[in-house]
Amino acid sequence: MGRRTILNKEPGNGKVPSQQSIISVANQFMETLMPQAIPEKYMDLFQKRAFASLGTLMPDGSPQVTPVWCDFDGEDVIFNSAKGRQKDRNVRRDPRVSLAIIDPENPYRYLEIRGRVVEITEDGAGDHINKMAKKYLGVEKYPYAQPGEVRVIYKIRPERTTVMG
Repeated sequence: MGRRTILNKEPGNGKVPSQQSIISVANQFMETLMPQAIPEKYMDLFQKRAFASLGTLMPDGSPQVTPVWCDFDGEDVIFNSAKGRQKDRNVRRDPRVSLAIIDPENPYRYLEIRGRVVEITEDGAGDHINKMAKKYLGVEKYPYAQPGEVRVIYKIRPERTTVMG
């Protein structure tokens, strides 16, 4: 979780941490756990045909990056994939992800989101991929579906954001 403070007595002096230090550590802990809002200035990226680069972790800890279509529901960033693909296997094993969304009109403007996949569901995934096909391809129905393919929605809860531009 990043920073870590141990609330023990100071070595050798027998002093117990002050109430202020305990509150400070508690606030740092809550900041780490609470989702970070996406800055309003960058919300337009979810309306554009901006591709996202999704970073997941392979079983050996190495990064795996895939371009994905993305959406936002007001709290979570959403992407859609097929069950069994590498990114699906990776996030089921380790939900930590990173997502970089680059403005298609200005490649020096981007939003990076680090967080965790907090929900994985097949419910509504077919309709969602059709919605994404309309946004990204301008067609009513996702044209690349494979026989027997099971679509899945993944919701990412933002924990940290970085922006540029």
